[in-house]
Amino acid sequence: MGFTRSRSRLLATAVGLGLAATATATPAAAAPPEEKLSAKALAAVHSAVDSAVSRSALTGIAWYTDEATGKVVVTADSAVPAAALNRLTRTIGADADAITIKRAKGEFKPLLGAGDAIYGGGIRCSLGFNVRSGGTHYLLTAGHCAEEVGTWYTNSRQTTRIGPTTKSSFPGNDYALVRYGNSSLTHSGGYTIGDARVGQRVTRDGSSTGVRSGRVEALDVSVRYRGSGTVRGLIQADVCAESGDSGGPLYAGSTALGITSGGTGDCSSGGTTFFQPVREAVNAYDVSIY
Repeated sequence: MGFTRSRSRLLATAVGLGLAATATATPAAAAPPEEKLSAKALAAVHSAVDSAVSRSALTGIAWYTDEATGKVVVTADSAVPAAALNRLTRTIGADADAITIKRAKGEFKPLLGAGDAIYGGGIRCSLGFNVRSGGTHYLLTAGHCAEEVGTWYTNSRQTTRIGPTTKSSFPGNDYALVRYGNSSLTHSGGYTIGDARVGQRVTRDGSSTGVRSGRVEALDVSVRYRGSGTVRGLIQADVCAESGDSGGPLYAGSTALGITSGGTGDCSSGGTTFFQPVREAVNAYDVSIY
């Protein structure tokens, strides 16, 4: 199985000894540059946002620290009311000046669907990367896909078995390990593992929308999905994805970077997608990409 973001003019009139005088225009003093917070203070703002989101009922929101601007960037999906965002910033208090608020089209949610690729439990997801431990071969997919799926199949009628889910983690993380139990299936490789970089050109593949490309926007992103939980440490990219693409691979050339987790799910007008770094999954399960 293959892989398939006036000037003010001062007019002063001095009246003295019966004579009027007009002062020359004085340019306004330039505003001092905004001071960036220290790394420690920025970490405290990030922690304040994290706590405020956790204490609230707010979902459909993502946040990360942008060290280049010295801000914590909070991105809300289209369903988050403006009033809820205002309450969030009020809760954070004085630190709110260190927050940049952005909006994303659509809703942040795990990308599940029913269709083609890997099937189980009435859902469809996508194969991420093939991995192995010794002589045993596995595939990686999204943890939210595998929560209630015991056995995976290659077709919607569930007549060609792949094998069982052996481990999964969601929320917190979003990865799962499926063992190949059908010796008639091929499981190709060709990837080495790597780490994403902000600004990097990347490609992802999924069973719903195929191959799409974009750029990495942020790292170490936390997102609170609608109807699910919070996942941390994600890669954020401007590449789109839709339902059923969950679990699919994110890569740059032959370098494996991530596993599709969730996002706004719209490839007609673009979107924001989050990816579980694949290195974390490989280390957690003590397997190797090949």
